Amino acid sequence: MTQHLRRFGRETFASFSYRNFRLFFAGQGVSQIGNWMTMVAQSLLVLSLTNSGIALGLLAVAQFGPVLVLGPWAGLVADRSDKRRLLIIVQTLAMVQSFLLAAVAFTGAPVWTIYAVAVFGGVTVAFDNPSRRAFVVEMVPTEDVPNAVSLNSALMTSSRVIGPAPAGLLITTAGYGWAFLLDGVSYIAVIVSFFMMRSSELRPSPVASRTKGQIRDGFRYVRRMPELFVPLVMMGVVGTLAFNFNTVMPLFVTRDLHGTAGVFTILFSVVSIGSVVG
Repeated sequence: MTQHLRRFGRETFASFSYRNFRLFFAGQGVSQIGNWMTMVAQSLLVLSLTNSGIALGLLAVAQFGPVLVLGPWAGLVADRSDKRRLLIIVQTLAMVQSFLLAAVAFTGAPVWTIYAVAVFGGVTVAFDNPSRRAFVVEMVPTEDVPNAVSLNSALMTSSRVIGPAPAGLLITTAGYGWAFLLDGVSYIAVIVSFFMMRSSELRPSPVASRTKGQIRDGFRYVRRMPELFVPLVMMGVVGTLAFNFNTVMPLFVTRDLHGTAGVFTILFSVVSIGSVVG
């Protein structure tokens, strides 16, 4: 039994035997918790200033609109770039976004400034998502790529459980600005982790050459492959009609349940626990 458990542990956490992946996992673990702190605090701050569901919907547009518009091009940039260097740049800009939000909260700036900073953050996310996911496969041998991808996915989901709780605590005890400020500081961990990696142990993917029509070719390729086209269409429908909890849940908690920011963060964490279990 003990041998089976040890074998299970070795197989489950196989990617942790590689130094670069351990650094990546530790840095992302801190930073992703901070990201969710900012996501939650942004929604609650806009709601507290406007008491409007439309305002929350506009915040979601500002946060994720750049990802929709720039996503294909950002993926192409990631294929043409040194992904670690690109991630250092993107994470540094994301840190600036968090500090800007802290300044907005501390100074009581108008709500439109939150939207402007959210758009800036959405641009960084558009470049971060493809480069970070592609970089995962460069830190481990080919046979351990599925394990590294699984551990990275588990990290992203688990951060949703932990992140909202400190956000609620800081908002209710110290104020919104401190939640954003702490998130900004958390980026230091992930940036330092990238600098500490050993380039000689990375397995960089071939850099894509610059040719015309690469994005169009990508769309055509997806359209010809039902294994890619059908899931993308399904996720487009689900994302459009079902992934509206960032807008609906704060309104549900404050208006229907007559709850506070702390109640919202607890409920958000509970929902995230379901995602981890799933």
